[in-house]
Amino acid sequence: MAIRDLRKHDYWLFWTLAVLVLGAGLGLRDPWPADEPRFALVARQMVESGNWLFPHRGTELYSDKPPMLMWLQAAFYTVTGNWRVAFLLPSLLAALGTLWCVQDLAGRLWTRRVGLYASWALLFAFQFTWQSKKAQIDPLVTFFITLANYGLLRHLLLGPSWRWWTLGWAAAGLGTITKGVGALALLMVLPAAIASLRGWPRVRLHVRDWRFWLGPLAFLAAVGAWLVPVVAVALSQGLPEYREYLDDILFRQTAKRYSQSWDHHQPPWYHLGVMATMWIPPVLALPWAIPAWRRRLRRLDPRYLLPLAWWLLIVVFFSIPDGKRDVYVMPALPMMCLALAPLLPGLLRRRLARPLLLGLAAVLVLVFLAGGASLLSGAGSLDERLSEQRGLDPHAVVAGGWMLLAIGAWGLACLLVFRHRVAAALFGTLAGVWTLYGLVGYPLLNDASSARGVMREAGRRIGPDAELGLVAWKEQNLLMADRPATTFGFRRRWEDQLQLAVAWQAQATDRWLLVQEAALERCLQPDRIELAGISNRRRWWLVPPGAVDEPCEATEEERARAAAEQGRDRDD
Repeated sequence: MAIRDLRKHDYWLFWTLAVLVLGAGLGLRDPWPADEPRFALVARQMVESGNWLFPHRGTELYSDKPPMLMWLQAAFYTVTGNWRVAFLLPSLLAALGTLWCVQDLAGRLWTRRVGLYASWALLFAFQFTWQSKKAQIDPLVTFFITLANYGLLRHLLLGPSWRWWTLGWAAAGLGTITKGVGALALLMVLPAAIASLRGWPRVRLHVRDWRFWLGPLAFLAAVGAWLVPVVAVALSQGLPEYREYLDDILFRQTAKRYSQSWDHHQPPWYHLGVMATMWIPPVLALPWAIPAWRRRLRRLDPRYLLPLAWWLLIVVFFSIPDGKRDVYVMPALPMMCLALAPLLPGLLRRRLARPLLLGLAAVLVLVFLAGGASLLSGAGSLDERLSEQRGLDPHAVVAGGWMLLAIGAWGLACLLVFRHRVAAALFGTLAGVWTLYGLVGYPLLNDASSARGVMREAGRRIGPDAELGLVAWKEQNLLMADRPATTFGFRRRWEDQLQLAVAWQAQATDRWLLVQEAALERCLQPDRIELAGISNRRRWWLVPPGAVDEPCEATEEERARAAAEQGRDRDD
């Protein structure tokens, strides 16, 4: 009875802390760049227009990503009526679902205690926690890939289980219409097939059973739930913009992006550095885990072979193209934690494990204490950078300093209380970091990070009855505007946007323009335009009626400056 109660206590502790760490701050901030405002804007336009099949960003079709995340955000808004909650809910639920998959699968493959080790390691891996608190596509695709891995491994190692086999393929299909790489979950079948052919125990594909083909059919059905209607409507309407949408999302954003990457160029070993730094703390165990994995693979244990081989395949796949981002390998993190979990009790007893984890916690404590002291004392340039480059209010800078000191003090208390339980000391410190960041940091940073402050100030200055046009705008500007704003294209060159905006402004007497500084031209009278504010390292200017010396023709210098900045904006 005592053992059963202890297990219940352990599970309640984990899930309570997981919800607190990942959910802290829900509803306390607006979408922040780089990607969050884009997806939230697309989702809002879905709700407003009723067109959920062809997403729009402003007046243009948005074809960079499939619409799954935007669908979920729009659906949650229809339920909650609150965008601050709805835009983050998909990531929160996806992260909790990923933790459940890893915990339950490790418990079935080894023991329930190992399942807890796996989920604890994943919860506090820096990249997982950081991305799970953001409204980007990667937490959602990580969940679908992990769910696919869960279903496939339930069948391949614990089966046959045709229900889980079919669900695994279906989850891979849902991952594909979330982000094209969702299909990579199916690579798990490759090491399983090789192991089965080489006579490894407990690995069976059961290819001769007719139910084997239910998996591929489930994958096609999941992908077809989006692809069939969008293709049918695009072809039946005959509109060129719909054809361009299909070409971009089906070919340019998938195969061409992989084979001919046009952004985020990195060396082949880039993802090794990502894993070494962003998968801390569980990645710190690798020097001892690799020899242990080698010994278990020599004993032909497929519980290690399949997740480790799949992890390797994912890293190799994403290391081939020139374009690389840190989040690309994030779906492999749950499988690393799965394979690492059975080894953790022994690894934590290693001689160097205790000082290593304590040292990491101590470094975190010192960094936060030093950062807080620097902001409060005004020593150094951190406070100036936050004010001048990020547009942070001076009172928010001071409050941020106290927040950093509070995090450092909490971490110090964890070190003292759990000095004989190093993992608890480190996890307690990290829990304090993420919880205070969500509950205190979100409100402090929101105005400057979301553009809400700039757009609120712009609305106040031009008055409630004026019309507003946006030039060289970012998604957060349109999302945070306090009135319907007019745009002049998003991908269109900034000089062309400005020309259209000036013509639009001249058609009425109470029309204002909000222009990004890099798009300003000398046709705008410098003594008439007003600085609206700073947001996300960008300065935004209000152009009142009558402040334009026509015609607006960009000089070569202005054109080059705008083109360079617009290229950086697209990379963001």
